[in-house]
Amino acid sequence: MTGRRGSGRTVVIGVGNDFRRDDGVAWRVVGRLRERAEGKGSPLPPGTELRECDGDPGRLIGLWEGAELAVVVDAAHAHPPSPGRVHRLELDRRRLWRDGAASSHGLGLGEAVELSRALGTLPARLVVYAVEGADSALGTGLSAPVAAAVEPLTARIE
Repeated sequence: MTGRRGSGRTVVIGVGNDFRRDDGVAWRVVGRLRERAEGKGSPLPPGTELRECDGDPGRLIGLWEGAELAVVVDAAHAHPPSPGRVHRLELDRRRLWRDGAASSHGLGLGEAVELSRALGTLPARLVVYAVEGADSALGTGLSAPVAAAVEPLTARIE
């Protein structure tokens, strides 16, 4: 299983759950990117894919396989918390992922990176934007500080 290296393909993946309050921030960012692309006549590079994922490592690998650049947006837990704060992490095929990945999911991004590396399917570049959340209880809607981070992060990714 090898990715199409050098494909020039870009994928933006929002990882989360829209029914766990702030854990839905990534899906909101991807949704805003989609709306802006449609409204402005595609400000994203041609062929850029916008996807949502629940964080399952196998699904993540399938979404970024063959991509030259994968941008992953995910909710994060931090101690002490600073809800709405955005962390940017970047790695390429040579750099190792470290334990303590910022995901709010028990299993997910860090495991997907290491498995993808072992399978030879890791994108040439992987950029992760982790947004610190305040509330991951059941329900919909983002907390105010996390909602405030959506537009600036959308513009940054765009």
